[in-house]
Amino acid sequence: MSSAYSNTEKYLQSSPDFASVNVKPKLEKGKKTYRWNRSNYSRLRRRIDIWTFVLILLFKLWRNSKKWTYVNGYTEEKRSARRRIQAAWIRENLLELGPTFIKVGQLFSTRADIFPIEYVDELSKLQDRVPAFSFEQVRSIIEKDLGKPLEDLFLSVDPTPLAAASLGQVHKAQLKSGEEVVIKIQRPGLPQLFTIDLGILKQITRYFQNHPRWGKGRDWLGIYEECSRILWLETDYLNEGRNADTFRRNFRGVNWVNVPKVYWRYTSPRVLTLEYMPGIKISHYEALEAAGLDRKILARLGAKAYLQQLLNDGFFHADPHPGNLAVAPDGALIFYDFGMMGHIKTNVKEKLIEMLFGITEKNADRVVSALVDLEALSVTDDPGPVRRSIQFMLDNFMDKPFEEQSINQISEDLFEIAYDQPFRFPATFTFVMRAFSTLEGVGKGLDPEFNFMEVAQPFALQIMSEFSNDGGKSLFDELSRQAVQVSNTALGLPRRLEDAIEKLERGDIRIRVRSQESDRLLRRIAGMQMATNYSLFVGALILSATILIVNGLWQIAIAVFVLSIFPSVSLFRLLRQLDRLDRKL
Repeated sequence: MSSAYSNTEKYLQSSPDFASVNVKPKLEKGKKTYRWNRSNYSRLRRRIDIWTFVLILLFKLWRNSKKWTYVNGYTEEKRSARRRIQAAWIRENLLELGPTFIKVGQLFSTRADIFPIEYVDELSKLQDRVPAFSFEQVRSIIEKDLGKPLEDLFLSVDPTPLAAASLGQVHKAQLKSGEEVVIKIQRPGLPQLFTIDLGILKQITRYFQNHPRWGKGRDWLGIYEECSRILWLETDYLNEGRNADTFRRNFRGVNWVNVPKVYWRYTSPRVLTLEYMPGIKISHYEALEAAGLDRKILARLGAKAYLQQLLNDGFFHADPHPGNLAVAPDGALIFYDFGMMGHIKTNVKEKLIEMLFGITEKNADRVVSALVDLEALSVTDDPGPVRRSIQFMLDNFMDKPFEEQSINQISEDLFEIAYDQPFRFPATFTFVMRAFSTLEGVGKGLDPEFNFMEVAQPFALQIMSEFSNDGGKSLFDELSRQAVQVSNTALGLPRRLEDAIEKLERGDIRIRVRSQESDRLLRRIAGMQMATNYSLFVGALILSATILIVNGLWQIAIAVFVLSIFPSVSLFRLLRQLDRLDRKL
């Protein structure tokens, strides 16, 4: 037995970070009881709780856009600080609302193209802190799903859970054959809760989709459908078992990655039995060093494992946070929790390569075209601002060598550009970016000098030069394509110029120049003139009513005052339109 193994065995008894599936929590007495976890929780109360949260959130969002609500004047720093406070409030309320909203919040933490960065940062911290359910309920679910008494199925089952989360909890057990396993049991009543919550969420989604401001350029119904699909997949433990088997097959020839085996005889839609595969949590650095493991090697192995999943297999772990990643005594990585996995199709790979070539040559038009093909960018009448934003990023992105780039910084820059633009990143893309950022953070924790892009460089070069193996374009094919494109353009240019001149002479072409900025400014000037006219008219009517009151002509004065209400309402509406124009300028 190696010294590393014996050192690790000591941590099995002494370290709380030595765990299967997740860190074993301390289940404190008197832990908070959430309303959604009560047996007598009614549908009406559920609707009230959810809509109360939504209405308060809408008020907070409305208040953010009103500059007069900021003490001592509005600044971007004050708005950002208010958003951070609101983000913490949202996170705590999602925990209060339970499993559906915890998972939706975790999914939204990948959508920095939709939500402000302050919200995304806070939602990424959203972890399940929910009470465990009773062992009697565990026994009932296992016996009902597997069709036998618990004692006939397992030699022993530890009644204290190793981990408790919003969707389920994990217990250590032993089979009749003596093999040690972990049993993952779904939380009771979860499908019913999901059904109620998703019905209410669909109503909320329709409201946001039809909202004149928040619905513009956003496919909220599409986001709802994506979230709903992912949530229902996570409740199907048969699907998670298939994912684990696929993931295990993909790494069958690799000795530095371990994946727990699925025991299908003891598995059902609500019960998943896996091989007990303990390891040191990858973020417990002291335990890793005490076990004699090289942290620098582990950092590179984590990045290498993920790049293989993404670029070679097209099937990747969509949530590689430290709780789902551990290290075996021999230094091999152990992956847990396969409920949320990502798939990359071949045609998506081709489009990603097209975008990669555009980035390499700093061609914003080509990148925009690839993003449109990926359905990551909406087609708009005015793509200029988006193209300029991407060009600005490309110019700054290429300033430093590839291996010196930071994935986290690139993600932040990309999402900052994407926010409030006609981007709609697919779920797969955002899962990849979040996973990259998480792994870079894990790598830097293990090794402060770790650089994810340095590990990724050989993979990127291999993909760009050998993509023809998958029916894509090799580097030579790409150069040939560009040469043919340039030659065709050059040969066809004289004829196109001649056709354009002939159409101009015949009057078939009319040139119309329009500047949106100038149009907005002119509309604002016209609006200000109209507002001045309304103000003078209202002032004249009020002054007339006052004179009539002084002379004792009350009835006529009241009539004049009522008449002044109509131009006053028009003035108020016009001032609101001018306020919106000011924000656009």
